[in-house]
Amino acid sequence: MLVKSFLLPEPLQHYIAANWIHEPEHLERLRIETSELKNSGMQIGPDQGVLMGILAKLIGAKRYLEVGVFTGYSSTSVALALPDDGEIVACDVSDEFTSMARKYWAEAGVAGKVSLHLAPAVETLDRLLAEGHVGSFDMAFIDADKPNYPNYYERVVPLLRPNGLLLIDNVLWNGKVADPEANDEDTNIIRALNARIHNDTRVEACLIPIGDGLTIARKK
Repeated sequence: MLVKSFLLPEPLQHYIAANWIHEPEHLERLRIETSELKNSGMQIGPDQGVLMGILAKLIGAKRYLEVGVFTGYSSTSVALALPDDGEIVACDVSDEFTSMARKYWAEAGVAGKVSLHLAPAVETLDRLLAEGHVGSFDMAFIDADKPNYPNYYERVVPLLRPNGLLLIDNVLWNGKVADPEANDEDTNIIRALNARIHNDTRVEACLIPIGDGLTIARKK
């Protein structure tokens, strides 16, 4: 499916896919290959990839930070939008999944823009902070293990420059955040983070009902 939103009826999803999505051939092949994996639901939809690329271009992004690479759809989408001297710092723990990402970075001609860090993302983010990268990233995306979302958020915000953008995926959690009967750990963590961002004076944010819910926060 080209549009991954539980909020939209199927006819509207097909309409959007047919009229608003131009998916490069290598990204289409990446999406199809990923769909054969048991964890394929972790991949963002092409509609979200288009949005992320447009946002990167709008703010003139050159440095992009990604927490949670999976098979590389989001990082490839943004890499294609960055200038030739653009840079991506990509954080993940899976050599298996990111091997597919590396394959498609090469096919898309953007491998030279990507620095992949295979380690717990908290460790990588702490190292970036310690090495003086505060305020040096134009855009960041968090789409990884939900229990660590608060830890990622508190580290990524300082790494962004003023007017930089932070995107956070799965903030509606298939609607469970609005279900009073849903009180599992992941749901409660996402609820708490959503409330934290809403009241965080360091950013101004909105929630876009695309995919599974996407927060877009501008650092002040």
